[in-house]
Amino acid sequence: MLFAVNKALYMEKIKAIGILTSGGDAPGMNAAIRAVTRSAIFEGLKVFGIYRGYEGLIAGDIKELTTESVSNTIQRGGTFLKTARSKDFMTPEGRRKAVDNLHKFGIDALIVIGGNGSLTGARDLAREYDIPCIGLPGTIDNDLYGTDSTIGYDTALNTIVECVDKIRDTATSHDRIFFIEVMGRDAGFLAQNSAIAAGAEAAIIPEDQTLFDQLDQFIKRGFRKSKNSSIVLVSESPKDGGAMHYAERMRKEHPEYDVRVTILGHLQRGGTPSAYDRILASRLGVAAIEALKEGQRNVMMGVVNDRVVYVPFSRAIKQDKPINPELINVLNVLSI
Repeated sequence: MLFAVNKALYMEKIKAIGILTSGGDAPGMNAAIRAVTRSAIFEGLKVFGIYRGYEGLIAGDIKELTTESVSNTIQRGGTFLKTARSKDFMTPEGRRKAVDNLHKFGIDALIVIGGNGSLTGARDLAREYDIPCIGLPGTIDNDLYGTDSTIGYDTALNTIVECVDKIRDTATSHDRIFFIEVMGRDAGFLAQNSAIAAGAEAAIIPEDQTLFDQLDQFIKRGFRKSKNSSIVLVSESPKDGGAMHYAERMRKEHPEYDVRVTILGHLQRGGTPSAYDRILASRLGVAAIEALKEGQRNVMMGVVNDRVVYVPFSRAIKQDKPINPELINVLNVLSI
């Protein structure tokens, strides 16, 4: 009973929330905005959409959202609130302007949808001005600690697999080796799992910290004995130089092969979100308002073993999310 009273008292302090999307766009962000907006309105709160991320917060590009504002958005890719990266917000002066605009519009709490950099901004704002901030993991990279999947990852993964299936046709027709570069920043989740799903021969990822050169391992697994064409997924991570680096090495060390490079680029971010991403975004959006009701602050919402969890910003941002080594073994076994 006391807990219920405390929840009620806490929610009395929150009359309006702001919501923004920041950093790289990800399929499912609109579904998350929709879920937050409708859940907040259901609880009697006002909702303000902040356009162009932290840059828009500094500029005061803020409008009230209604149930109708988010109609027909769940199936749309990208983010109708727009997004941007803000250098000004990284400064104390920029954050001061942002807080002034929160106060100007009567916004008592902030919900941020984005990746590592976006949640870092929310953490800094919360620390400096004691503003309740809740984060939703919106990034195709799937690199945030504390959640099994991030909003947009499943859709991007399926997009990559569809592209690789098509590239496989020409690789086989011409007896070529294709090095296909995918996004992921310093995380290899997209490369590793799309390689398994598409039946690729190898994935070169920053997390594979074996003592052996990953390209040499690919060659030694029997490629030269049994295959004339092959697909290698490469993480874009600057740690290993990307697909161009490995293609050049292959040309120099094994000139007998016809080598090609495909960089999938930003098409991985686009498209209609998958059913999984729509459901994940909807669950986390509703959970964000529930978290505020419970007095939670400065946490990222996540899903682990199909259960919603609260992850402190400090853990979500700073801790590395490991790839299951079993996945690396699965690809090695199946690529012979």
